[in-house]
Amino acid sequence: MLVCSVRDCGMPLVREGQRLVCPRDHSFDLARSGYINLLQPQDRRSKEPGDTAAAVQARRRLHDLGVTQPLLRGIAELAAASTSDVVLDAGCGDGFYLGSLARDVGFDAHGIDISTPAVDAAARRYPGCEWIAANADRFVPYAEHTFSMVLSITARMNAPEFRRVLHEDGRLLVAVPAPDDLIELRGAGRDRVARTVGTFSNQFTLADRRLVTTTADLDAAAVQDLLLSIYRPIQKHRAGAMRVTFSLDLLLLRPAR
Repeated sequence: MLVCSVRDCGMPLVREGQRLVCPRDHSFDLARSGYINLLQPQDRRSKEPGDTAAAVQARRRLHDLGVTQPLLRGIAELAAASTSDVVLDAGCGDGFYLGSLARDVGFDAHGIDISTPAVDAAARRYPGCEWIAANADRFVPYAEHTFSMVLSITARMNAPEFRRVLHEDGRLLVAVPAPDDLIELRGAGRDRVARTVGTFSNQFTLADRRLVTTTADLDAAAVQDLLLSIYRPIQKHRAGAMRVTFSLDLLLLRPAR
């Protein structure tokens, strides 16, 4: 159940035509593409928070090339979602992972991102899911124990809020870049697993862990899209065609008892 994002409200939201209203008369309009904007002034650290429209479009082109399909398969295998699941993707971006999983499995899907260009793109591509513009770092605008699964794919890590909206027997799947992710472009990275598990240790326990890695031969245009989607601002020099590594550490966590 969606709840009002106005500070100190949190009352249930009910749809009335093309808007959502809470009992305190706070009102939110549905965008033409179908997403709901629950962002509040305090949620915005900039005029246009989150990914830019250009970054969203670049990432969409990369997904459409198929280079992230092996990552999607790894996430799908560890998540093991079923049609009975109610799933939240916190930091959903353009909706590729959640929208693809929901299409393949048929579960009830809900995505949140602070970038309105991202959720607009998600709503247009995957109209069967619910898409929300909101700041999941501050507040996840859903009632307690709404979801059986929460996804955080290289995105938000709000442990208290994830625990609040998850079922008691729910699961949380967190994906973080592995040390060799994009190693050709930025060199070896650090191992984020221990720090990530520590971030969630007060509310969750680690149940499973997997590494999923793939490589893709990208032409110069695709490499530029990758730079634009990952690095902001984009590097000034233009990179040529190259083979690039994509690698994620996947962590499956359960609510602590």
